[in-house]
Amino acid sequence: MNHSLRAIAAIAFPAVLAVPSFAAISEAQRSAIDQATGAKGAYTEAEDVYRVSFPRTDVKVAVEGRSLHPFLGLTSWAAFTPHSASELMVMGDLVLFEDEVNAAMSAALDNGLEVTALHNHFFFDSPRVMFMHIGGSGSAERLAAAVARALAKVKAIRKASPLPGARFDASAIPETNSIPASVIDGILGVKGQVNAGMYKASIGRKASMHGKAVGNQMGVNTWAAFAGTGGAAFVDGDFAMLESELQPVLKALRRAGIDIVAIHNHMTHEEPQFVFLHYWGKGPAADLAKALKTALDAQGR
Repeated sequence: MNHSLRAIAAIAFPAVLAVPSFAAISEAQRSAIDQATGAKGAYTEAEDVYRVSFPRTDVKVAVEGRSLHPFLGLTSWAAFTPHSASELMVMGDLVLFEDEVNAAMSAALDNGLEVTALHNHFFFDSPRVMFMHIGGSGSAERLAAAVARALAKVKAIRKASPLPGARFDASAIPETNSIPASVIDGILGVKGQVNAGMYKASIGRKASMHGKAVGNQMGVNTWAAFAGTGGAAFVDGDFAMLESELQPVLKALRRAGIDIVAIHNHMTHEEPQFVFLHYWGKGPAADLAKALKTALDAQGR
């Protein structure tokens, strides 16, 4: 082929970019996953994925009073596939009862996994079931050990109490409200609203949808609402986060003892995309506000 033809061929048929090709998950990696998790995984050659599963048979679940078999969606799982020449990536979904969620979440975060979603899959289930999605990358040993530690927290909770709990930890909160608004304002650095002794603050974020700017009043916000007294309060609310902020905020809230109750999106087609998490905490009002401030600081704002 002469130079002219080579030039034409180069234009008409551009070279295919090299795509990294990693070997299938090795037997040693599969063995490490099995050993760490205590399960025997299944390998899908067509997708180069090794998957371990953990049916929840320890607690009976019913939907509308009808027993729900683990086969119908009550099975925790973690799937591993090559991420680089020496590392794997993991994705998974843990089936959790309400009193297991935050202990399992802390174990996952503390051991290098990401928590990417928390939500329900059913209505009218008893006891209520939540699903926590996880991900991460690293060696087979490290990832599998992290999954195992999250599952171990679940086992420890169920060993101590065979039936799922029906309330948050800590003492009951008084029905009367007298939240010290000025104290919370000072900690959070905002001016909140007061209603019948309760307190609420809202911090807006900026986004656009379909070319239109949206912000605080359209629901793109982080908010916190306090009830009870200065010494015995609860706080509930919502954090609006960029995807890059989710893991730092989760870690900050969990280290401060705040329970996470949902992680999901509220919108589609917004720019930038926001993720929202809902939380609940109990304790002295000032301590709760300080915990939220650590999470706000983790967003770098």
